[in-house]
Amino acid sequence: MSSRREFITLLGGAAAWPLAARAQQAAMPVIGFLDPRSPDAMADRLRAFRLGLKDVGYVEGENVTIIYRFAEDQNDRLPQLAAELVRRQVTVIAASATPVAPAAKAATTTIPIAFIAAQDPVRLGLVASLARPGGNLTGINFFSGELTAKRLDLLHDLLPRAVRVAVLVNPAEAANTTSTLRDVEAAARAIGLQVQVLNASTSREINAAFENVGRDRPDALFVGSNTFLTARRSQVVQLAAFHRLPAVYPVRDFVEIGGLMSYGTNVMDAYRQLGIYAGRIIKGAKPADLPVVQSSKFDLVINVSTARMLGLTVPEKLVATADEVIE
Repeated sequence: MSSRREFITLLGGAAAWPLAARAQQAAMPVIGFLDPRSPDAMADRLRAFRLGLKDVGYVEGENVTIIYRFAEDQNDRLPQLAAELVRRQVTVIAASATPVAPAAKAATTTIPIAFIAAQDPVRLGLVASLARPGGNLTGINFFSGELTAKRLDLLHDLLPRAVRVAVLVNPAEAANTTSTLRDVEAAARAIGLQVQVLNASTSREINAAFENVGRDRPDALFVGSNTFLTARRSQVVQLAAFHRLPAVYPVRDFVEIGGLMSYGTNVMDAYRQLGIYAGRIIKGAKPADLPVVQSSKFDLVINVSTARMLGLTVPEKLVATADEVIE
């Protein structure tokens, strides 16, 4: 009789296991990852984000769930996608690009948000201050006016006789564009460069902007930091090559596919930091008390084969200070 009772108890235990597993799964924290690009464009950045999560003890599918929402380069979809994540009652929203953060902020005042912003988040109205954000948002800031000035200085070092620089920006991201142009124009004045602004927020407008380049013949091109322009980097780099236009870019992604030179934040490090912050928030840290992290790792990447194609000799000083030289 006792053996039968044991057998029934064992059966009962076995039946309870799936229930326990389901309960554990239901209790698993959920990250809502919101991005304006496509999943393919985000593969390397997502890897870095997951590494950051792992640094604080979270592994996707084991003790944290991630719900992904991608706007496929249609920024007007971001508010709707942010609202979806709020309805799902995610534990934290990872707003992984500058245009995402305002959409997430407008969607919730209660769910914590960890963002990546390429401009000053105080100026963008995301936080009260970098040291004490104060609301339900905090994150990583990886851009400053000094970076714009440095990028122009590097272009000037490479092309000391340049006088006119075309600046390619995306007017659809108004705050980003205003900030970029203010910084570029101030930095250009300081080193005696004239600025010609080129606006493009669609693939067709990029083509039209480069038609202006072909007609007006600026000496160089400065590409603004912008998720849309980065997503269209193949088109931008090919058109710059077609017009034999030396260009400086905000991130290495452009140089890896044939762009001339980039100077900017080590993007993978910024996404790893985003993962760390998302994990810390899951563990109970409040965004109001987590200072905004300012990226301190910057990369200068130069493609010398592109320089040769353009008939340029890269000064030894630049080669020596580059973090990576692509042959």
